[in-house]
Amino acid sequence: MMGNNDKNKDKDAPKMVRIAIIGLGLIGGSLGMAVRRALKDVQVAGFSRTVTTARKAKSAGAIDIDAPTAADAVRDARLVVLAAPVMTFPAILEEIAPALMPGAVVTDVGSTKAQVARWAQQILPDTVAFVGGHPMAGKEQSGIDAADPELFRGKPWAIAPGSHAPEAAVRTVISLAQLVGAEPLFVDAEEHDSYVAAISHLPLLVATALFSTANGSAAWPELAQLASSGFRDTTRLASGSPQMAHDIMASNRDNALHWLDRFTADLARLRALIADDDTKPLLEAFARAELERDNFMINGPPRREMERAPIEKIGISDMLLGSRLADLMRGGEQTLRRMEGPDTGRKK
Repeated sequence: MMGNNDKNKDKDAPKMVRIAIIGLGLIGGSLGMAVRRALKDVQVAGFSRTVTTARKAKSAGAIDIDAPTAADAVRDARLVVLAAPVMTFPAILEEIAPALMPGAVVTDVGSTKAQVARWAQQILPDTVAFVGGHPMAGKEQSGIDAADPELFRGKPWAIAPGSHAPEAAVRTVISLAQLVGAEPLFVDAEEHDSYVAAISHLPLLVATALFSTANGSAAWPELAQLASSGFRDTTRLASGSPQMAHDIMASNRDNALHWLDRFTADLARLRALIADDDTKPLLEAFARAELERDNFMINGPPRREMERAPIEKIGISDMLLGSRLADLMRGGEQTLRRMEGPDTGRKK
């Protein structure tokens, strides 16, 4: 039997810090695994609308607690990560808003940022802070079965804080990205959506169209027998989550159409070169693409004259495991209210 002294010790013991992850697919599951592996004194609560997924996530070590609702998952959580399909975010934000503790930081891992930031501004109470995020990591497989704690290592993690996000909240999201091995970088939400439409969303459309073109042919049985690494590599993204692909395009329609139009124009240019009797310009086009891509693969991205300052290393324990986050966030809330004024457009 437990004595009075033991009971008092349990009562006086500090409550374990909670991180909540809403959505336990590839990204949410991988994040939970990585966080739990790195931090032993943090409790990870997770929620998935699919009971089987939640059970698998707990068995795989991605979460400590399988919460029955999203609101239950975020109660007492200092950091909340939205990892569900983007178009479900408004409903999730509405559900969790009343349950969020004052000073909590809410972030996301969605593929689009501007629309998500607008939803957060409209729905979340002004006692919490929202900082958008997007790890540039993934696989062709989707779901909790494909989760991998090493998924984010060495990958960029875009961070798009709103102009009113308290510094403590931004630092918390930076520390999360660094904790799982990612390389955080700051980007404006609108610019992010334009940029990723070119280098992430357009490849998804191209992969889908290419596979559909070949698969839709009456000769597909013969084509499939000849399909090798070139076809498989180029169409890899078509094996991703259909829901994720839908939500990306639905929440970033204008940018997706812009880059799709540019790509269509470039295909038309190549078609004209192929049709031309003079094939020298066609050879030059291939040679130019080879040269530029090889340069990119060998030397990395081209550098602007003004380089961004490197982001300092921030220990997440400094932000989550003590009282520092809550103290800073309380100060941040006061600053936030002063900056936004009486009419913020946010729900109270």
